[in-house]
Amino acid sequence: MQNRIARYRVASALAVSVALIAQGAPAFAQETDTPSAPAEAADETVIDAPESSATVFEPDYFTQFAPRNALDMLSRVPGFTISDDDNGRGLGQASQNVIVNGERLASKSDSLRDQLRRIPADTVIRIEIVEGNALDIPGLNGQVANIIRKSSGTSGQFTWRSGFRAYNTSAQLYGGEISVTGSSGNFDYTVALANDNNRFGADGPIFITDAAGDLIELQASQFSGRYDNPNLSTNFTYDFGGDVIANLNMSYQIDYFERTDSEIGMPATGPVRTRAASRGSDGPEYEVGADIEFPLGPGSMKLIGLERFERDNFESQLIDRFDDGTQAIGSRFIQTSNEGERIGRFEYGWNLWDADWQLSGEAAFNRLNRRASLLELDTNETFVALPFDGGTGGVTEDRYEAILSFGKQLTPTLALQATGGAEYSKLSQTGVAANSRSFQRPKGSLSLSWKPSSDFDIAAEVRRSVGQLSFGDFLSSVDLNDEQERGGNNELVPNQSWNFDLEVNKGLGAWGSVKLELRHAEFEDFIEFFPLPNGSEARGNIGDASRTHLELNTTLQFDPLGWTGARLEVQAIKRWMSVTDPFTGEDRPFSNDLIDLLEMDLRHDVPGSDWAWGAGIFTNNQAFYSRRFETGRGSEGPVFANIFIEHKDVFGLTVNATYANVLNARNDFVRTVFDGSRPTAPVLFNEVQDRRIGPIFRFSVSGSF
Repeated sequence: MQNRIARYRVASALAVSVALIAQGAPAFAQETDTPSAPAEAADETVIDAPESSATVFEPDYFTQFAPRNALDMLSRVPGFTISDDDNGRGLGQASQNVIVNGERLASKSDSLRDQLRRIPADTVIRIEIVEGNALDIPGLNGQVANIIRKSSGTSGQFTWRSGFRAYNTSAQLYGGEISVTGSSGNFDYTVALANDNNRFGADGPIFITDAAGDLIELQASQFSGRYDNPNLSTNFTYDFGGDVIANLNMSYQIDYFERTDSEIGMPATGPVRTRAASRGSDGPEYEVGADIEFPLGPGSMKLIGLERFERDNFESQLIDRFDDGTQAIGSRFIQTSNEGERIGRFEYGWNLWDADWQLSGEAAFNRLNRRASLLELDTNETFVALPFDGGTGGVTEDRYEAILSFGKQLTPTLALQATGGAEYSKLSQTGVAANSRSFQRPKGSLSLSWKPSSDFDIAAEVRRSVGQLSFGDFLSSVDLNDEQERGGNNELVPNQSWNFDLEVNKGLGAWGSVKLELRHAEFEDFIEFFPLPNGSEARGNIGDASRTHLELNTTLQFDPLGWTGARLEVQAIKRWMSVTDPFTGEDRPFSNDLIDLLEMDLRHDVPGSDWAWGAGIFTNNQAFYSRRFETGRGSEGPVFANIFIEHKDVFGLTVNATYANVLNARNDFVRTVFDGSRPTAPVLFNEVQDRRIGPIFRFSVSGSF
């Protein structure tokens, strides 16, 4: 009852907010209530006119920011937030809210931001903010950015990112990207070499206490880690003429991850313990994707193929030694995973009865093969294997989907999009828990968008979705450092959900813009940890659950106050969740899910100069996790703050220096471990970690060639 009342209050508050912001000022950028004349590209290629009623941002709007690429430009569009969520099942319909020249970007390895970063700013003719329902791309709803770009000769850009922390880490020296983009006749190409990397670490005390709060052990702890992801990616496009266009995308990368933990345990009674723990993984990953679009009958056919593979070699080790000569104890866990995905898809679109139709079909074949070993240190300090058959095996899913989509502009201000279809999937598992099952599930959506004025629009959608499984949940695994073991579950099925989304956008004239989103989901077969009959636990389907998400994104520009060039970006999120804990029967939020978040970023581009400066804060709150033998929560904060200064023309380069963690946010972790199954078992111990992160300094240089 309380959850229903809370959701009613959220809906009521949103309705009041919509009524208030609907009274706002005129739009802040050029509006095109009627199509304008086509723009002429440098290579004499004609680019289509803007969508009717689109909000258009010309390159001159971004001059003050000196952008290097399309990502820099789109990040400065007031109130627009990039949605890079493309981790659904297979390729599916469009879900990202950015398209280029009216076409979606389809890659599961390269993020949307990475692809936008490789589009030079001088090739962007304009950015159109349009309603997704007004496009002939099924799956899009709410605000969508259409980046209109032109072909050009060869050009390149680069960014070098570096940084260091005062404590616990080595310097971060080799981050960044270099890319070359160009065209020759009907052939367009992009080649990029990048390394997404990070260095991290913290140190501080850990307190282990009993149920009464008495100290069991004080630990001095420190951890340090690094992550590197060198990546080579290419994109080739060829226009054969006659509306026949083909794309080829390829990428190859290697992941490197290392973390070391050291700990000195000083118990109230007994010998001092010294722990050395490490974990690491590496492995290659590649993706090859291709598509071709061509006229066929009364419409257009698009054929898409994708092959993706990833190998992950993971190993963790822990050894405890004691100052009184007691026998050392330790464990080692080794796991090798080979995971792949193969997808074939077609999309046939046509116009009938003044409406856009599309029939799509997709076949996806996913696979995981894993070998795992658990070893224990014996009296000779040699690691010997223990039985761990549940960690070795394979999982495959063969999935087929068919969707029919319909989109129509009902009136000059009202657009409709409807989709309907189903999927069939077969799940198979090999190993000690061999199993095979098949399922049929309906899928579809109905969405409406209303744009009563050039600076105000509302989009609403109802959607039936099928979630994505993590194949690793079918097999057993171990976390040595936290002494946790997870069983496998060969009965897992994907969750299904009804999703109700509402998005409201309002331009505030010279003041900026504001966007409100209300999303509610009702889940079936929700997945979290649940108890196994043998006394252990695994990831499994625990029944129904619900989540309500309220989000505000706004850009406030201070030019009307006389502070020219200054703007504040605000993102605020609040979530209400409800699921029945399978261990206690109590209602609680989803494990480790976000409860609330606030991020505010101020930027001032000083008029008449190449200087910019700014500051930002970030804080969030996550829910406790729930497992059979413990509950806990990890967090960093409570508030991260940063300041930066930037010069946009240092010998033609953009140089940025950032001082992060100004307010000394810390790395925290708390948990309660029980001496048996919750909730009846007594508390075994409580653990509280409070570790220093320290100041973080970052430096970047960007340029073009």
